[in-house]
Amino acid sequence: MAEQFALKGEERASFGKGAARKLRALGNVPAVIYGHGEDPRHVMVNAHELSLLVRHKNVLIDLDVNGKKELVLVKDVQKDYVRQVIEHVDLVIVKKGETVTVNIPVVMIGHPFPGTVAMIEHQTIQVEAEATQIPEHLEVDVTGMLEHTHISAKDVVLPAGVKLMLDGEAIIVAIQAVPSAESLGTEAAPAAAEDAPAAEGAAE
Repeated sequence: MAEQFALKGEERASFGKGAARKLRALGNVPAVIYGHGEDPRHVMVNAHELSLLVRHKNVLIDLDVNGKKELVLVKDVQKDYVRQVIEHVDLVIVKKGETVTVNIPVVMIGHPFPGTVAMIEHQTIQVEAEATQIPEHLEVDVTGMLEHTHISAKDVVLPAGVKLMLDGEAIIVAIQAVPSAESLGTEAAPAAAEDAPAAEGAAE
């Protein structure tokens, strides 16, 4: 099950892109806390500490903001993927005992029958789980599976108390034959033929 991590934050009173840039320049990330009918609260958290936590999917945080502690779930992380920095994070308040709907990563284990390859059709599976009992991932075992077979969402083993929210017939993993060298060569041949006239023209 997902771990809980402690993090400290501070209330913030300045908003807008300019204010957010100043926060990030000082090593902080602007965040919004919402949920349970409360008015959204604008806070800031340490950028380095947050970056370590969001490596985990559906991470639960014991957030301490000026002495007030709340259990929050990381709902959305906005990143600048060029600079690899977190620009903003949304945190939703959760209570122990309540259920939440989340997307859980799929992890394949084992190897299918020789000459085949396992293709993941769904990288995540949507489930409903108790807020403090969210699985970190869901395993699908492809050991020895044959070509043209597959694993559907309904076949995935879920931990106790976790409910599938995805269509049970949705294909999670499909087993296909490994493409042969001959078939790859056949696919490449037409492209080579199309290039030939251009090459001849260039030679002239």
